[in-house]
Amino acid sequence: MPPLQAGAPLVKLKVLIALGAFLLAGCGSPADEVKPTPAADDGTIRTISSGETIGFIGEEGVMTWRGLPFAAPPVGELRWRAPRDPAPWEGRRDARDYASICPQLINPFNASEGGKIGQLQGSEDCLYLNVYAPAGAGAGAPLPVMVWIHGGGNVWGSAKQFDPSSLVANENVIVVSVQYRLGPVGWFASEAIRNAAETADDASANFGTLDLVQALKWVKQNIAAFGGDPDLVTIFGESAGGQNVATLLASPLAKGLFQRAIIQSGLFDSTPLAKAESGTDAENPASKIAERTGAATAGALRALSLEALYGAYQLDEFGYLNFPNVINDGVALPLEGLRAALATPGGFNSVPVISGTNRDEMKLFQVVDPRLVTNWFGVLPVAKDQKFYDRLSYYQSRLWRIRSVDEPLSAMAAAGNDDLYAYRFDWDEGGRFLIADLKKLLGASHGMEIPFVFDRFELLGRLDPVMFEKKTSKDREKLARAMGGYWAAFAKGGAPGAAGGPDWPRWSDKGGSLMRLDTGEGAPSPLVGADSIDALIADLKSDAALNPDQRRIVAGALSVWLPGRAADFEAAAK
Repeated sequence: MPPLQAGAPLVKLKVLIALGAFLLAGCGSPADEVKPTPAADDGTIRTISSGETIGFIGEEGVMTWRGLPFAAPPVGELRWRAPRDPAPWEGRRDARDYASICPQLINPFNASEGGKIGQLQGSEDCLYLNVYAPAGAGAGAPLPVMVWIHGGGNVWGSAKQFDPSSLVANENVIVVSVQYRLGPVGWFASEAIRNAAETADDASANFGTLDLVQALKWVKQNIAAFGGDPDLVTIFGESAGGQNVATLLASPLAKGLFQRAIIQSGLFDSTPLAKAESGTDAENPASKIAERTGAATAGALRALSLEALYGAYQLDEFGYLNFPNVINDGVALPLEGLRAALATPGGFNSVPVISGTNRDEMKLFQVVDPRLVTNWFGVLPVAKDQKFYDRLSYYQSRLWRIRSVDEPLSAMAAAGNDDLYAYRFDWDEGGRFLIADLKKLLGASHGMEIPFVFDRFELLGRLDPVMFEKKTSKDREKLARAMGGYWAAFAKGGAPGAAGGPDWPRWSDKGGSLMRLDTGEGAPSPLVGADSIDALIADLKSDAALNPDQRRIVAGALSVWLPGRAADFEAAAK
């Protein structure tokens, strides 16, 4: 059996696509219900830098504004340039409908919106955000602001995926959800584009990152009109969104635009500029795209249709677009890279940080691996060897935690940041669907904490009633309110404290302490002790629960995550 690829160092959409196929094939995937446009409410009339706008009163009395532009459309000559300020409008802008999503390939998670899997959808005119404010916002003291950055491998997703209304109403905070350029229009390291730069920021290769910086500038300028405090901004995101939060921590362009950061199952890897610009053919660098399209100049590249641009990329066997992103370009991100910047005193935006992972991150990806799971009738997955399935997830998920929590937080602590916090999300009370046991198959998997943060149990579409059973609702709601309390307390004061239950200890360069987020007696509760790759290797070497072949499989999977330690993993498997 070859080494499993589920533990690739970047969370790849191909596994999410496959999982989505299982979810939707197993439970149906009707088109999204078409909801009527909410009635405009005069109480939501606001005047911002671009003009006057009106929104509506949404769930739980939350004032809502959708589709507000924070930048000019990045089309034509503005493709692969830093975002420009939006143009003012005349009259009153109606902010009741979502804006178009950014260009992306359709996958099973958004297939219900229309079109076929693999088809290109979205518009380059997509730099918009949504604002959610509790009833009464603006009548008293300015409220903390939380800016949500969606995930999706930096190739898909949108600002409308998760509704934060419950978090807003429960915790009296303002939430802003933003969109940013994705895929090759969001990250593109081209000498031709760089040489045609009109501004210093145009020479970046991280245009998606520049969009997020622009969105934060918009928040700084306009959020007071909605009752928010422009000097009390928390950025938070999950998966690729968490990686983008880490990127903003390291970006000199984002300095002073936020005061706290929360990284949920994020990544801290970045791509060297030379690799993104002129790597191998399979790595899809910008130079190869120019060759494949025959568009060698900046003008010719900008003139390409989206279909021609996406069509020039080599997709893998799953139809997934792999491309270099989060690039060490020397503009939006230091040339030495993300991890090095965060380990350098004065090399990053030193603000209070929470970083955490889910205990069973990798089970989301293992559930679609035919070497690990048998799909009865094509839609009901059952692990072939549950004990090995669990051990494989344990080691890969543990490595994810080390690389995304222990190492970066310890590096930031050593560089002088004392306001660091960590968590491990452990909730694993999913239900059963016939013979498919979601508690065993998914557990506390990747993305499972999002419904708890937003106190809105919508994640798996038609499988939500199975995953989030009625019998667990009381305990789930308790944990959701605890997590919302911790997140909001952090946004308000820079420390999660005891808002959701037990006091949340700091992380330090002398040893790590995490908050375990779970239901049941005594949870949430602190966990003490930093982890390391050396400790993981020692445990793998002595793990009596694995036979020699299984140990080699685990070592191979870990080597995909961290090639630099492949020899050590292989030695532990002997």
